[in-house]
Formats: sequence, C-alpha cells, structure tokens
Amino acid sequence: MFRTILTPAMLLGVMLLAAPTSSLCADEPTGDPSVVLKTPNLVAFWTFAEEAGEPRKSIAPEGTYPLQEVNGPIPRADEGPYSGHSLQLNGKQYLELDYAKTGKLNISGPKAQVSMFAVVRIIDLRQSRTIAGMWSEGKGRDDDSGTRQYAMLMNMPTYGGPNQLVPHISSEGGVTRRADGSAFPWCADYAATKQPVPEEEWCTLAFTYDGEYIKAYINGTFEERKLDAKKDRRDDRYFTQEGPDGKDRGMNPYYHGRGIFAYDPDKHAETKPDGGADFTVGARYAVGSFLREATKGKFGGLAVFDRALTDKEIAQLHASANVDALNKKSQP
Repeated sequence: MFRTILTPAMLLGVMLLAAPTSSLCADEPTGDPSVVLKTPNLVAFWTFAEEAGEPRKSIAPEGTYPLQEVNGPIPRADEGPYSGHSLQLNGKQYLELDYAKTGKLNISGPKAQVSMFAVVRIIDLRQSRTIAGMWSEGKGRDDDSGTRQYAMLMNMPTYGGPNQLVPHISSEGGVTRRADGSAFPWCADYAATKQPVPEEEWCTLAFTYDGEYIKAYINGTFEERKLDAKKDRRDDRYFTQEGPDGKDRGMNPYYHGRGIFAYDPDKHAETKPDGGADFTVGARYAVGSFLREATKGKFGGLAVFDRALTDKEIAQLHASANVDALNKKSQP
C-alpha cells in the first residue's frame, strides 16, 4: 500500500484550500505559496511559520537553509500571506545563516544573476534599512574590507535613494571603484525607485539583477526612473559617463555590468579578514554594527532566485501574497 507523505509546501496548499473565502481567522494565510514554489530557479523560500525560538526554514526543494535568531527568541505574529504567520522584528534582533552554510544562496561571479522577493510590513524607515542579503560593509567610510554581494535595502539617501527601495549589487565587495580604479567612500551601486517604501502596511518588495541591470519593484510594479545627476547626487563621472556606450547608468534600472563579488579565502585573507558575508534577514553589518540600522516590522515571506525574473513573474509573485486582504485583516 502506498502512502502520500505531505511536504511543507503541500501542507500549506491544503491549508489554503480549506480556508473559507471570507471571514478569515487571524492565523489563516491570505496568499498562495504554490506560485512562489513553482517559479523556476527558486533557491529558498521562507514563510516564517515557526514559533519563537526555532530556526526559520525554507520550504523550497533546494534545502532548508535554517535561519538562526540573533539576540534571543523572535516573536511570531498571527498574520501572514503564506503560512498565516510572520516574523516580528523589533530593530534589535535579526536572523542569520553562517557564510559556510549559505550553499546556493552564495550567488556570485561575473555572470551571476539574482532576484529577491519579500512580503513585509515596515515600521520607521529612519531605522529600518535592511530586508535581506549577503552584505557585510566593514567598519564604515573608506573601509575596503567589506564582503558585499547582493542585498535588498531601503532608504539610502547618499546617492539619491531617500526612503526608497534601493537594491544593491557589489562586484568589489568593498567600496565602489571607477573605471580608473579610484575609489568612492562607500558602495554606490544601487537602483532606486521613484516611490517610497510603504510604511505601516503590508506590501511586496522585489528586485532583479540580470548581470547588467538592477531593477527595483514595489507592489509588483517596475517604474522607470531616469537619472537626474544633480538632484540624485550622482554627478560623478562614474554615474554620468561610465554606463553603456559612455552614457549614464540610470536609476531604475541601474546599470552594473561587472557581476557579483565572490569571496576567495586565499585571495582575500589579508584584505578582507572577517571572511565572506553571512546571509542575514532584517539587518546587515554596517559601520561596525549589525543593529545600527536593523529593521522593525513584520516579514511574511522571503524568496531568493538565482535568475533575473521577468516583470510578469514579479507581478505574479505580488499577486500571490494578496496583500490587500492581509491589510484588511490587519485593520483594528
């Protein structure tokens, strides 16, 4: 006799089928995780169903990638798109996966591609700057010891991204360098949306990188933003003359055709002594600390792909979260 063994993804599907079409309880999912699971090149997908004190595990076929809590148990809220629950961050805690265990999340190389999709409810963009990624910045300004790779960040006003979604890609790991090798004080390679990241409401945030261009999406929508060199504080020749065909790099999409940094312990042992970047959620190592810009809010879903998704696929992922229903449930 054959028995059917239900995977976590199958169990979530059963939950969705069993949920009534109206009057959803607080801990019933609003969305459809199968859409995320069926999207090609999925590396990891966390739905944050676990209780406080437990590792948060991916339900994607590639592996569980268990994210460990930092600074104590992180509460689980009884609302979320895919599991009916979400991670509740307070700006003093975050999740991490050690660099040595990142596996296929360690997306790097001159031709690497990556996409990230998140369903979040952000509080206070002055404090909350990080969604997730492999992004270790080192000690601060002019420090080149960082091992940055890719990250979905928010509110970076230095180069024209105040309160906006600003996905970053680094080919150097440390500070950005012009074509002649001269250095910026920081990493300057990021796209920036026209619109700000919504606060105090559920939304979806996403970005793609196809090896040349970074594109940022809010609530499933890509909106082109052209460079205004003076207003965007990007009047350096790196931004205005070192893009395709000697033209500007743009803002959204943003041209970054140099691939993603790959940490090599033999090559970088002296220049980058802290080693490769961990995969972190809700915080990153910046200016010598993980907590200076750690995020406050709820995370209901997070997915990473090792391919640049299309506009249509990002729209489908957004629809799968059903954030409108989630926001209605969140109203007092």
